[in-house]
Amino acid sequence: MNTLTTAPVGPLLARLFAEAEAAHPMNDPAFASISDEERAHMMRDKAGYHDFYAALKNYALPVSRDTGRLLYMLARAVGARSIVEFGLSFGLSTLHLAAALRDNGGGRLITTEFEPSKIARARANLAAGTLSDLVEIREGDALETLASDLPEAIDLLLLDGAKALYRDVLATVESRLRRGAVIIADNADHCPEYLEYVRDPANGYLTLPFTEDVELTIRLN
Repeated sequence: MNTLTTAPVGPLLARLFAEAEAAHPMNDPAFASISDEERAHMMRDKAGYHDFYAALKNYALPVSRDTGRLLYMLARAVGARSIVEFGLSFGLSTLHLAAALRDNGGGRLITTEFEPSKIARARANLAAGTLSDLVEIREGDALETLASDLPEAIDLLLLDGAKALYRDVLATVESRLRRGAVIIADNADHCPEYLEYVRDPANGYLTLPFTEDVELTIRLN
């Protein structure tokens, strides 16, 4: 028995993933008409990321089912009690991580999101999964919301917000990452400066392109 696969979280995630697949932005002609090159530019643009992601506020943009399960497994494996997430959206990845905290005996997950309507939906989903007590949601730009009042030692960091900010978000929380902390970066190829940094052994990380979408990293010192 575990929190992730049993009710209420298991059936809730199944429904939320199905809804996300049915309401994918590529089903929107206006978004689908954007060229791959232009879409990549928008995802890497540090100046316009607010507008880009605000235009996607009605879409969950979740991690894949496999990545969600990976999040749960990694959080369980490291015995995580302190997790930071960049990119709440509708809360699907948050549910996976909070389920791991529940099964680890408790803890605190700090997550951040600048779109109020997404926060409202995520709160409802966390309540439906009876995991709200483990999650602190901070509204606003992550470079501000994560700049203070963090745990002394962070066990796991998920990067799944505006891709252009991955390196900046890491810099914001880096001093609190404990030795052996795990970093999961979704679609990290859209932030070359992040990959360049964590792939440089001089910066104290060991990293691996774990799947097509996920860069898996641990802090060595």
